[in-house]
Amino acid sequence: MDKVNLAEKFALFDDAWHPRVVAELNGQQVKVVKLRGEFVWHHHEHEDELFWVVRGTLRLRFRDRDVRVGEGEFIVVPRGTDHLPVAETEEVWVVLIEPASTLNTGNVRGERTRETLERL
Repeated sequence: MDKVNLAEKFALFDDAWHPRVVAELNGQQVKVVKLRGEFVWHHHEHEDELFWVVRGTLRLRFRDRDVRVGEGEFIVVPRGTDHLPVAETEEVWVVLIEPASTLNTGNVRGERTRETLERL
């Protein structure tokens, strides 16, 4: 058992939209990711997704509304819900908690899709 220091983990990388695994528990992965700009519209057919904002402000766009999530706040996006993450501030640090099977781009595949995640 080792503790995880989030600031240390975020300091290990600089690229955006590339989640890294920092822990696993009960079939779930805890991932860290830096966000800049806008991602892609997508959904996860079988997995809920938790976005916990550590630094900055995240805007999650849904088909019917937008939700701003600030530092120290989190939101759970239910499976099957179309969403578009947008970094409202220059850079947003996010912790994701989701099943290990969750693909970062969900039902969409493209240049930002990460099939295999690095462990930090």
